Amino acid sequence: MIKMENADAETLARSLIQEAYEKLKGINPEEALGKLEQALHADYTQQEALYALKCLNWWLERIKNLDNAGDTCDSYSRGSFLLSQWKSYYIFLELVGGAYDRCQYAIKHFVYALALQNYEDALADGLLRHDPELLEQIGRCYKGMGCYEEALNYLKQAARFKQEDAATISILADVYALLGETKAAKVLFREAFFIDPQRVDLENLESGLILSLAKRVSEMGYSGPELREWLPVYGALFGVFTVKRELKLAELGRLKQRIFDLESKLRGSPKEENILKPSLLNKYLRLIDHYEGKDNSGALIDEIKLKIKIIKPLIFERYMC
Repeated sequence: MIKMENADAETLARSLIQEAYEKLKGINPEEALGKLEQALHADYTQQEALYALKCLNWWLERIKNLDNAGDTCDSYSRGSFLLSQWKSYYIFLELVGGAYDRCQYAIKHFVYALALQNYEDALADGLLRHDPELLEQIGRCYKGMGCYEEALNYLKQAARFKQEDAATISILADVYALLGETKAAKVLFREAFFIDPQRVDLENLESGLILSLAKRVSEMGYSGPELREWLPVYGALFGVFTVKRELKLAELGRLKQRIFDLESKLRGSPKEENILKPSLLNKYLRLIDHYEGKDNSGALIDEIKLKIKIIKPLIFERYMC
């Protein structure tokens, strides 16, 4: 009889937790909080309820700070504040330990939906209707909620104004990948990493296309800024960034100048070689892509390959020979 009661308590607690997650997705955090407290009351051993309470209370404390700010914080600022808290939240999760995927999915949906409400209020006043930053943030919110078609619509609009912003381009690439538009995703991911690997929004990328590559490169011992610089190199060598394009004349000129600058810096700053070498290799590979298929370009390609051999013999031996 006692075992049956325990089983009933556990079943009730799990049902209440699921109801709490549905309330969160519907942007009803206070009701979600009540459901979680009921779940813990029904079964005090329920670790997921305790975990979810900690996570939700973390966000409610931030929202309380926003509410206390009152009219001094406009809708756009409120939405931006919420999205700015993710890095701190991930640090909090490392301290809490454990992991419950359905809890994080509900929390994510809640935060992005709440931020979206604020951004849509900002959009409604008409002053920021064509602002690329606002369009991008709305796109990010839809992406975070799993609404990829809507995200694509807003991110494409933002990208038209931010064609040289690696963060924007990488998020747009991620959405294309999540929608199964692999060719477009590969083109845009390569563009983003070519523009500036350090600006790629790696923490908020979700598609298997880029996450599997990042995992593979991290297993080689790279992390942080260094990982970002090596990703486009191995992305090209591993056949992930396979969609290529010919550079325009102005782009080619800028690329050659950037290569010259990096070569000069590498000679003068050997202590920074862990960042400079992969950055230079990325540029060399892009230059090879441009010359491939062109008449009388064999000597130029061989010259670039020789430079790759000098910088990273292992890459030359495995992929260039």
